[in-house]
Amino acid sequence: MTKRERAGAVIGILKALYPEADCTLDYDSPWRLLFNTRLAAQCTDARVNLVAGPLYEALPDLEAFASAPIELLEELIRPCGFYHTKAANLKSCAKILLEKHNGVVPDTLEALLELPGIGRKTASLILGEVYGKPALVTDTHCIRLSNRLGFAASKEPYTVELALEKIIPAPERLAFCHRLVHHGRTVCAARKPRCGECALAEYCPAGGK
Repeated sequence: MTKRERAGAVIGILKALYPEADCTLDYDSPWRLLFNTRLAAQCTDARVNLVAGPLYEALPDLEAFASAPIELLEELIRPCGFYHTKAANLKSCAKILLEKHNGVVPDTLEALLELPGIGRKTASLILGEVYGKPALVTDTHCIRLSNRLGFAASKEPYTVELALEKIIPAPERLAFCHRLVHHGRTVCAARKPRCGECALAEYCPAGGK
C-alpha cells in the first residue's frame, strides 16, 4: 500500500470517527477567529474560549481594540499567557486591519503573514476556515500524528505541510487537520497514546512510539 493509499484509508476512518470536523476555537467573525488563534499560541483552545467572552464584551470591535489602553488589553488576555506580546500584536493588528484592509481580514497568505504575530499556521487556518481554500494547519497534533503515521518525518511545520500536500487531496486538507486535533486529544496523546484502542492502528507504523 502506497503512502497516498494509506492516507486515503486514514481519512476515511477519521471521517467516520469525527464527522463534524470543526475548529475547536469559538468565533463568530473572521477577525475574532484571527485574534483567538493568536491568543491560542502556547495556550489551550479551551482557555481561549473562556477568555474570549469577557474580552469581546469589553472590546466588541476592531475600533475598540485599536483604541484600547494596552494595560486593559493585557489584563483581559492575561490567562492566555505571554500577554504583553499578544496584547501588542492584537492592538497593532486591529489598527492595520482598519487602516489597510478596511476592517476585513485579508484572503491571501502573503497579506496575512504581514499582520503582527500571525504565522503560517494561523494564516492557513484563516484561509481554510473563513475562505474555503485548501489549507493544511500544521499544529502540534498534526505534526505528531503525521510523523507517527509515517506521512512526514520532521517536526518542522512547513516541512510537514509540504509532505502532506503530496498525499492529502486539496478538498480534504482542512478537515483532515481538524480531525487530527480531535484524535490527538482523545486517543493519540503525546505521552501515552492509546494504541490498543486506536482505529488507525492498522495503518500506523509507530506502534506507540
